[in-house]
Amino acid sequence: MPYPRYYDAEIEAMPALEIRRLQLQRLQRQLDYVYACSPFYRRKFDAAGVKPGDVRHLEDLTAFPFTNKDELRASQATAPPLGEHCAAQPKDIIRIHSSSGTTGRPSYVGITRADRDGWIQSVARVHWSQGVRPDSVVAMGFGMSFFVGGLPLHDAIEEIGATFIPVGTGASDRLLSAIQDTRANMLLCTPSYATYLAEYARERLSLAPDSLGITRIQSGAEPGAGVPAIRQRIEADWGCTLTEGIGNADLIPVYAAECDEKSGMHFLAPDMLLLELIDPDSGEPIEFTEGAKGELVATHLQRECVPLVRFRTRDHVVVWTDGCPCGRSGVRLRCVGRTDDMLILRGVNVFPSAIKDVVMSLRPRVTGEIQIVLEQPGPRVEPPLRIRVEHNNSTSGLETLTAEVESTLREKLIFSAAVELVAPGALPRYEMKAQLIHRAYEG
Repeated sequence: MPYPRYYDAEIEAMPALEIRRLQLQRLQRQLDYVYACSPFYRRKFDAAGVKPGDVRHLEDLTAFPFTNKDELRASQATAPPLGEHCAAQPKDIIRIHSSSGTTGRPSYVGITRADRDGWIQSVARVHWSQGVRPDSVVAMGFGMSFFVGGLPLHDAIEEIGATFIPVGTGASDRLLSAIQDTRANMLLCTPSYATYLAEYARERLSLAPDSLGITRIQSGAEPGAGVPAIRQRIEADWGCTLTEGIGNADLIPVYAAECDEKSGMHFLAPDMLLLELIDPDSGEPIEFTEGAKGELVATHLQRECVPLVRFRTRDHVVVWTDGCPCGRSGVRLRCVGRTDDMLILRGVNVFPSAIKDVVMSLRPRVTGEIQIVLEQPGPRVEPPLRIRVEHNNSTSGLETLTAEVESTLREKLIFSAAVELVAPGALPRYEMKAQLIHRAYEG
């Protein structure tokens, strides 16, 4: 008997008007809850002169203030470990996760049993849209520790009934041998690690990645899997289908993912999150229309432990609202970069993932690996932008290749680059999130 198309048909294919009614009901309850239980939000709402009862339509939420990551860090410094925005009693908190802390102090995220159950539902919908079924064997290439892409993914995969292989990061040879021994047919990892692992298999173990039986790779945690050149390379290396998901440690581990159409990530948690699109500079709302671009803002609709209202994710996305053949009704997203990683070169906005995409188009003369070197803090950078690019064992013609990379970047992205070609393998590889920017000014 064939498996159903959806994990949760009621939500995944719910008509837009019904979704909005459901979201309004849950938003009104959630705002009442955070005002009553979160000292952080009670002060924040009072200072802005807004009350939960002011929201009679979803659009009324735009009168409420944004929440940013620095506020959450300050909140946790004042009331560790979870901060004054925590709205649950300690006895009800069953688990604490942590962000990577790439900007300094890590931030912590707690969940109650109800929060965990919501995470499982959202992530199970995501995995199902990407092809996980009860007969799947899924090898884990994300970290299994504090990372929200670890245990929550495990919980959802086991909820579906699939077989989970919990290898994690830091042991590429063990992961590859586990894939062989268990006959795993799916792999979870970042796009950077999928590329690295293919190189590792070929160069160190003399294994062809496409001989290992992986038919699907589910990727996320960084932009890249939706970039055409990166997707093509990974799918060619592994002989598989690559799909992308997106989530956020402060919101839900994964809340949107591609289906087999691979035409954007379906928003699969409209019953748990309310999404907005804003201009990252002015904060003004942008309507969800076909092809609209902006920064994603999210509000929890049913979260007990650390609920957030109008949280600025800093994810810069493009959205699509037309129908998908799969029948899922949620808006589709593609993350093109982080607004806090965006560079501005004489008025031109440039994302690191776009630079990598252009360089990847010049393979096989280059490996596709890059490193952007900043001499001073961004986002404004005086051109030319310094970029290290790995050539691919070229013994001659490096000057010509350098000029071609620079001219291609200028033609495609409209900025001037100073390209330094380096030997294959000279740039770092990453098992988790790739760091495409090297901040030389930090030492």
